Amino acid sequence: MVTLRIQHKTTYRFRGLVSLSPHRLMLRPRESRELRLASQNLTITPAAVPEWAHDVFGNAVAVANFTTMTDMLVIDSVVNISLDTADWPIFAIAASAISYPFRYSADEWTDLGALTIAQYPDPADRLQKWARGFVRGSPTDTLSLLKDLNAGVAQRIQYQSREVEGTQSPNETLDRGWGSCRDFAVLFAEAARKLGFGTRIVSGYLHDPNHDRLGSAEAGSTHAWAEVFVPGAGWITFDPTNRSVGGSNLIPVAVARDISQCTPVSGSFFGSSDSFLSMDVAVSVTSSSEHAEPSTA
Repeated sequence: MVTLRIQHKTTYRFRGLVSLSPHRLMLRPRESRELRLASQNLTITPAAVPEWAHDVFGNAVAVANFTTMTDMLVIDSVVNISLDTADWPIFAIAASAISYPFRYSADEWTDLGALTIAQYPDPADRLQKWARGFVRGSPTDTLSLLKDLNAGVAQRIQYQSREVEGTQSPNETLDRGWGSCRDFAVLFAEAARKLGFGTRIVSGYLHDPNHDRLGSAEAGSTHAWAEVFVPGAGWITFDPTNRSVGGSNLIPVAVARDISQCTPVSGSFFGSSDSFLSMDVAVSVTSSSEHAEPSTA
């Protein structure tokens, strides 16, 4: 078990005073058997009282409403958590799902719903054919197939950090041959859906004390990965950016059908067309044995 302190600070600067619309914040880690939230301190400037709720996926969402005009917005979240995940997890996959292809139960299929449906156009079935290339036979081992797909994304795509907002479509990522962690996650998730798996995108943080993980800045940063539902085992974590399986070093904040649904901070402002000056994001993920300043990511 490791105790972590996560600071996520977002700063917007404007040229002159602007009015702020309500801002939607997804900064509270998802508690589970492996993750325990000890505390959270959310500071917003100018002052706003966040209204907390849960979205359709069970993510904790805060909506901040503002009453004053400002030339700067600062959202500073500090959380302390305990994380207890295995480096080499063993998955108790149900006998009915050990070999692929398999059938989800009627209830599972209904409940997974849109999580089994590809979210991006694939008119020439290019992604479908690429995903099918990882199927070694019929039947084939389910977990091995998913691990091969996970590793295959990293083999095909070169990691490249991107400051630009938005995510590439899977076919754009295949065409370009490079992408950020969110592009890796979307490509893996869409390919898994093409194979009939229920898959969801995960947004959160990467703890990297050894400074050897892709997608990390200093000791940690924001990160994106995916989870696949396999009967018996439940949701299995796949991080295609680092070719890893299981939740070691990963702190989930939000799960969603589409990555646009789990943006950490989203909102708008009312002002002149040249009002916006800059946005800076600083994130640090440190354990009690580490001492690090927030890193820009």
